[in-house]
Amino acid sequence: MKKISIIYWSGTGNTEKMAEAVAQGAKLGGGEVKLLEVGQATLEDVLNADAVALGCPSMGNEVLEEDEMEPFVSSLEKASLSGKPFALFGSYDWGDGEWMRSWVERMKNCGVNLVADGLIVNNTPDEDGLQESSQLGQKLSEA
Repeated sequence: MKKISIIYWSGTGNTEKMAEAVAQGAKLGGGEVKLLEVGQATLEDVLNADAVALGCPSMGNEVLEEDEMEPFVSSLEKASLSGKPFALFGSYDWGDGEWMRSWVERMKNCGVNLVADGLIVNNTPDEDGLQESSQLGQKLSEA
């Protein structure tokens, strides 16, 4: 059974809802899922997983949340992640998804194998957004 870590930061609960749907999809795909808020996650949660999903909303000027998620992602940039299946997701209120495009580029530079384009949902995920999140989890468990 594939071990999947889903690590997220959520301020309003929107990205948390997406994380829960990613987890459901990963379980449907046969994965053993560990769902963690980024403040509880360690580098080992990433290194010991067969696949990883990271979730963070767009903050401020379309950047990652700066107190917990940004330092965590920075620590990943120093780790050996080459070829590891990854997925990125998050919600946004305004803008055009620049934070996700930047994040995708950063993770590609780490050598991860992104199983899909970064998934973004405007504000609270509706049924379609939750379905897309679940499908992302399934893709991750099959990668």
